[in-house]
Amino acid sequence: MAKKKAFALRINEEMLKAIEKWAGDEFRSTNGQIEWMLMQTLKKANRNPKNS
Repeated sequence: MAKKKAFALRINEEMLKAIEKWAGDEFRSTNGQIEWMLMQTLKKANRNPKNS
């Protein structure tokens, strides 16, 4: 499993609320949902990280 690194994320409140709701609908944590969203975007752009 790839090593994880913590970092601060600034996000507007309405966007965060939408992500939290989506995460709940998918039975994921908010952090897990953001990771999933980022991975989907990387895959779509053909920029997958090597260790995924």
